[in-house]
Amino acid sequence: MRRALYSMACSMVLVFALSASAASVELDAPTREALADSDLIYTATERKDGSTSSAAPIWFWSDGDSDVLYTSTAPDSWKAKRLERGSPLHVWVGEEDGPYLIGEAERVTDPETVTMMGEKYSDKYWIAWIGFFRPRADRVTEGKTVAYRVKLRPADAKTD
Repeated sequence: MRRALYSMACSMVLVFALSASAASVELDAPTREALADSDLIYTATERKDGSTSSAAPIWFWSDGDSDVLYTSTAPDSWKAKRLERGSPLHVWVGEEDGPYLIGEAERVTDPETVTMMGEKYSDKYWIAWIGFFRPRADRVTEGKTVAYRVKLRPADAKTD
């Protein structure tokens, strides 16, 4: 009986460990460094017919230590419409042929998070520092801007 319980407990730990590692695929160090150092990412979304849109350069913020980035867009943009529909965000870091990632975007409505995004944009982009083109909580609350938290994974990583 004791052996059976031990065996079952070990099996449960193994299943938990395998499912946790499959759910979280970390970015490699060079990609994290590129995210920390790059001023732009190039992004594309998927249309209803499954084709990928053209890649466009956008501003973003990532701390370089995690697999998350933050960005914003106009609520009536095709990108916003497709992300709301569940499209993945295709991301090329730094250049159109830079490291390629896939992101899952989640809308950010928390004013504190949006304010933090604006502060980070101001640290990164000079024109945001003087008050232009940065995420602002009042614009998100009023529906004039949509902010996103994007969870990234390598494009070749499998998800369950």
